[in-house]
Amino acid sequence: MFSQLFRLFAGRHYRKFCKQCQPRIQAIQRFEEQYQSLTDEELAAKTQEFMERHRKGESLDRLLPEAFAAVKNAARRLYGKPIVVCEHESNWDMIHYDVQLLGGIALHESKIAEMATGEGKTLVATLPLYLNSLTGKNCQLATVNDYLARRDSEWMGYLFKSLGLTVGCIQNGMNSLERQQAYACSITYGTSSEFGFDYLRDNGMTHRAEDQVQRDHYFCIVDEIDSILIDEARTPLIISGLAEEQKEAPFRELKPMVEHLVAQQTRLCNQLVEEAKNRLEANAQDEEAYALLWKVKHGMPKNRQFLRLLENGAYRKQFDKFDLELGSEVNREKRFEMKETLFFSIDEHNNQSDLSEKGRQTLYPQDPNAFVIPDLPAIFSDIEGNSSLDRESRQEQKQVAEREFVVKSERIHCLQQLLRAYSLFNRDENYVVQDGKVVIVDENTGRALPGRRWNEGLHQAVEAKENLTIEGESKTYATITIQNYFRMYEKLAGMTGTAETEAQEFFDIYKLSVMAIPTHRPCIREDRNDTIYKTRRGKYHAIIEEVKEAHGRGQPILLGTASVETSELLSRMLKHERIPHTVLNAKFHEQEANIVAAAGQKGAVTIATNMAGRGTDIRLGEGVAACGGLMVIGSERHESRRVDRQLRGRCARQGDPGVSKFFVSLEDDLMRLFAGNGPIANILDRSFKEGEVLEHPLLNRSIESAQKKIEAFNYSQRRRLLQYDDVLNRQRSIIYELRNRVLRETSSRELVFEFIEEELRRQLEGIGEEREEQALENFLYWVNVHFPIGLKRETLETLPDNRAIEHHILEAIREAYRIKAEMELSPEALPLLEQHVLLQSIDHHWQNHLTEMEELRRSVMLRGYGQKDPLNEYKNEAYHFFENLLGQIRQEVCKRIFRTATRVDYLQGMLDRLARRPLASVSDARRLAFPEERAHGNGIETREEKGLARLPQEGIVVQRALESVAQVRSLHDRSVRRNEVCPCGSGKKYKKCCGRHG
Repeated sequence: MFSQLFRLFAGRHYRKFCKQCQPRIQAIQRFEEQYQSLTDEELAAKTQEFMERHRKGESLDRLLPEAFAAVKNAARRLYGKPIVVCEHESNWDMIHYDVQLLGGIALHESKIAEMATGEGKTLVATLPLYLNSLTGKNCQLATVNDYLARRDSEWMGYLFKSLGLTVGCIQNGMNSLERQQAYACSITYGTSSEFGFDYLRDNGMTHRAEDQVQRDHYFCIVDEIDSILIDEARTPLIISGLAEEQKEAPFRELKPMVEHLVAQQTRLCNQLVEEAKNRLEANAQDEEAYALLWKVKHGMPKNRQFLRLLENGAYRKQFDKFDLELGSEVNREKRFEMKETLFFSIDEHNNQSDLSEKGRQTLYPQDPNAFVIPDLPAIFSDIEGNSSLDRESRQEQKQVAEREFVVKSERIHCLQQLLRAYSLFNRDENYVVQDGKVVIVDENTGRALPGRRWNEGLHQAVEAKENLTIEGESKTYATITIQNYFRMYEKLAGMTGTAETEAQEFFDIYKLSVMAIPTHRPCIREDRNDTIYKTRRGKYHAIIEEVKEAHGRGQPILLGTASVETSELLSRMLKHERIPHTVLNAKFHEQEANIVAAAGQKGAVTIATNMAGRGTDIRLGEGVAACGGLMVIGSERHESRRVDRQLRGRCARQGDPGVSKFFVSLEDDLMRLFAGNGPIANILDRSFKEGEVLEHPLLNRSIESAQKKIEAFNYSQRRRLLQYDDVLNRQRSIIYELRNRVLRETSSRELVFEFIEEELRRQLEGIGEEREEQALENFLYWVNVHFPIGLKRETLETLPDNRAIEHHILEAIREAYRIKAEMELSPEALPLLEQHVLLQSIDHHWQNHLTEMEELRRSVMLRGYGQKDPLNEYKNEAYHFFENLLGQIRQEVCKRIFRTATRVDYLQGMLDRLARRPLASVSDARRLAFPEERAHGNGIETREEKGLARLPQEGIVVQRALESVAQVRSLHDRSVRRNEVCPCGSGKKYKKCCGRHG
C-alpha cells in the first residue's frame, strides 16, 4: 500500500518543473519562427543586440526565450551542411527538440539535467552557454577527456561561430599562450583536471600576472557530472615535483623479505583451509574448523579453496554466525590472539594490512627491537639531564638517536606499503603497466589515470613489486580537490544520464538539484532480471552462451566488465569460441570513441570496462532493430547503482529497441563482502548446485540494498574528505589572494612594510612592558640581524613604551630602505625585486606547509583511539600551523628584503651610504647589518657563544660576496650555470634556488 502511494507521488517535482517551463518553450518557438525570415548576418547581429540589452540592465532570464530561439534557428540553418569534426566529415543533422529546450532551461537555472543516453546533451549545452556568454564573461564546459573536449568544441563551434561567438578548447600539453587564447574566447571546452590545474598554476606558481591564463569562474556546465564530481572527487588535483633532497627508499632491499613473508602466509592459509575442510567433512558443527576459516578470511580473503568451501550454504551460515559472535567486544582479546597466529592480517574494507608479532619476528628474528621506534623526546630529555656530557657529546648523541629514528621509521613504513602492494593491489585490476610505468586504473570508471600516483610511498612499493624503475619522492607544490574547485563558480550546472541516485550528495555538497528531463521518444528497453550463479566459472560460461546465441542472430552486444582482468579473460573465452570481437579497457583507451561508435553494427561484439565510451553515441546499424537492438550484458554488479545504470543506458537511445541483463555469481566481491544477508542468505542455505541459475526480482532488490550501503559508505568518505579539505581551502584562499595581490600591484613596497610592521609588533610583544634583560637582548639581536639600522640598547631605554619603540624602528627601516632604493639604478628594478622576495617567501613556506598538513592529517587519525574527533583535532592543529606559516613568511620577508639586490655591488653601495652616517666605516655598517660577527679581541665572537640561535647560513652569504665582489657578475649580465652558486645571495646552487622556478 505504502509503496503504491510513494510511486503515485514519485517525480512530482519533475512534472511541476516541466509544466512551469511550457510557456517559455512556447515563447522560444514563436521567436524561432520569426527569426527564420532573417538573413544569416541579421541573426548573427542578434548576439550584439542581446549583449547591449544586458549591459543596460535586462536580465538573462528575460533574454532567455529570444537567445534560445537564436541558437535553435542557427542549428536549423546548419541542417544538412557538411562539417568536419576531428578530421571526420559528416553532415549537421540536429535541431533542438522541446525536451532539449527544457534541459537547457534547467542548466541555466543551475540544475543538473538528467537526460538519457542519446538525448543530445552536447547540443543541449549550447543553449545556456550562449545565453550566459552574453554577459561577456568566459563560460566553460568541463568533460571527462581531451578527445570529447576537442570533439565538442569543434562540433558545436559551427553553431557558436555562426552567431558571432568565439570558441576555445584546452588540451593537455598546451603552452601558456595557447591557454590564454582559449580562455579569452566566449566559450571554452576542456577537462575538469585541466581547468583545475590551470587554476593552481595561475594562483600558486606563476611569477607574472601576464602569465596567468584564466579570466574568471562565472558559469560552468559539467558534462557527465556524476563521473567528475563524484567518481573523481576522491582524488585531489596535485601539482608536484621532485623533492630537493632525494634519497632512495629501501623498497628493493626489503622486497625479498616481503615476498618470502607473503609466500609463507599463502602456505599457512592453504594448510588452514585443508585442515578446516577435513574437520567439516567429519563434523559440520566443528567450531574449531570455523575458527580456522576465520583466520583464512583475515589472512588471505580471496583464497580459492576458502571461497569454494563457503559456497556450501550450511557451512556459510555457521561461519557467518561464528564471525558475528567473534566480532563482539567481549571477544576482542580472542580476535587479537587469533590474528597473531598469522604473519599479517588483511582488511579489505579499509584497504589496509597489518603485521603481527609473528610476522615481525619472521622478518627480523635476530633483532627484537626492529619495530620499536625510539622515543625522541624521552631520549633528548635523558641526554640533557646527563651532567657528565659536554655540549658536543650531547649533540652527537642526539644526532645518533635522530638517525636511528629516521632509519627505523622509514623501514617500517616501506615494509607496510610493500605488504599492501602485494596483498591488496592487483595488476590489471587496480593498475596496469604501460611503457615501464605503473598506471592507476580508476575503480569506478575503468579509465587509466596517467600521471597520477598513489601517495605515502605506495606507488613506489608497487613499482618495486613489478621490478620497474622506482621514481623519486615528490613534493606537493599546489593542490585542490575537485569539489572545492567547482564550488568556486558563481553558477554551476551539470548533465548526465545517471544523477538521481546521488541527488542528496549533489545538493549537500554543491547545492545542485537534479531535474529528470523526459525522453524525446519513449524508452522501450527491456531490463531483464539478474541471473545468479554459484561460481564465477559458471557465470562466465553462461555469459559466453548468451553471447553466442545473440551473435548467431546478428544482434550486437556490449559486454561490460568491472576490471581489465575480467575483460581479457572473457576475450580469451570468445576467441576460443571463434567469435570476433573488440576490447576496450584501460590499455586501449585511445581507440575508445571509435570502438564504442561501432558497437551498434550488426553482429558486433564489444567488451568494455565501466567507461563504455561515455559521451559517444552507439547508433544501430541497418537491420539491427529487427534483431532486438543492442544487447548490454553486465558481467557483474558494480558497487554503485549509478554505474549499472550507465551501462544499461548504452542501449535503447531515442526509442530504439534494446535489452540489458546482469550476470552475478556468489564469488563476486559485492556478493561476498556486502550481500550476505536477507534473500541471499536463504539462497546459500539451499546450497544450489554449480550451473544452476537463480532469477527473481527479490534478488535484484537485495543486491541493490547492498549497493545502497556501499554508496552511503563512499558518500561519507567523500564528505569527510571535503570537510578536511575545507580547512585547507580557507587557508589556500588567503594565500592565493595574497599572492595575486603581489602579482597584480605595480609596487609591492606597501605589502613588504605591512609584513615588517606586523612582525615587528609581534616581536615587541615578546619583551613586554617590563623589559626583562634577556627578552630585551633577544629583541635587539632580532632587529639588527634583519635590518641594517644599528639599533642600540641605549636608544631603546630612552623610549617610553613599545609603541614609541615601534615608531622609531619603523622610521629607521624606512630610511634605510630609501637608501637601498636610491642605489638601484633602474627605477623598475626594485619593484621586481620586492615581488621576487615576496613570491619566493610565500611559495617556499606554503609548499612546506602543504607537506606538514598532509602529515598532520595522517597523524590525527590515531587520536580517534583516544576518544577524540580527528576532524576537530585537525581543525585546531591546522589553525596553529597556519599561524606559524604566516609568521614564517613575515620572518622570511624581513630577513631577505635587505639582503637581496639585483647586483651585489648595489648592496655594497647601500652599506657605503650607511657608513657615511654616524658610523665610522663599511665594516661597522656590515657589523650592524650582520651582528652575528662581532669584533672580540683577536677573534670573532658569535651569537652561538652566548647560547642564542645562530643566524641562518643565508645571513653571512652577503658578507662573503662583498669580500669577493670583483669575481661576482650580475645575474642580468650573464646566464648562470645550474651548479653555480645562485647570485641572489642564498648560498644555494642556482638549480635549487632561483633556477628551480625557471
